[in-house]
Amino acid sequence: MLFSIVFILICLQRLGELMVARSNERYQKQQGAIEAGQGHYPLMVIMHTLFLCSLLFEYLWLKPPLSPLWPYLLIAFITLQFARVWAIQSLGRFWNTKIIILPGAKLVKQGPYKWMPHPNYAIVALEIAIIPLIFQAYFTAIIFTFLNYGMMLIRIPIEEEALSQYSNHPSNEPDKISS
Repeated sequence: MLFSIVFILICLQRLGELMVARSNERYQKQQGAIEAGQGHYPLMVIMHTLFLCSLLFEYLWLKPPLSPLWPYLLIAFITLQFARVWAIQSLGRFWNTKIIILPGAKLVKQGPYKWMPHPNYAIVALEIAIIPLIFQAYFTAIIFTFLNYGMMLIRIPIEEEALSQYSNHPSNEPDKISS
C-alpha cells in the first residue's frame, strides 16, 4: 500500500514538474532565453523514466518487505520534497528541467541557492538513493545512483558553461588577486 501511494505521488509530481518546466520554457524563450545541452536531455528523461520503471519492476518482482529503516527514510524523503519545492520556488520562472539561460539575467542567490549552486541536483541524487531503499529495491538504488552521477558529470559542466557565457556567473567576475 505504501509503495503504491509513494509511487503514484512521485509520478504525479514529476508530471506536474514537467508541465511547470514547459510553461517556464515558453516564458523564458519569449524573453530571449537560449537552451544549452539539448543533446543529453533526452537521455536524462529516459534515465528518470527507467528509474521509475526499475523501481516498479524490482518491487513487483521481489516483493520485498519495507526496510527496517523505512520510517526514517520516509521522513528523509518527505523532507527532500520540501527542499525540492523550496529550490523550485526560489528560481521561480527560471526553474526548468532543461538548461535554459536568459542572457544578462542575474544568478538567483536566494533560498538554497545562497549556499550551493545546484541544490535540486543534490535533492534528486538523494531521492534516487532513498526512494528505492525504503522498499529495499537495492538494484535500482545502486544502478541509478551511478547513472545519475554520470549524468551530472555531463550536465553540470554544460550548465556552468552556459551560465558563465550568458549571466553574472562568478567566473565572469574580474580576478581580484591579479589586479
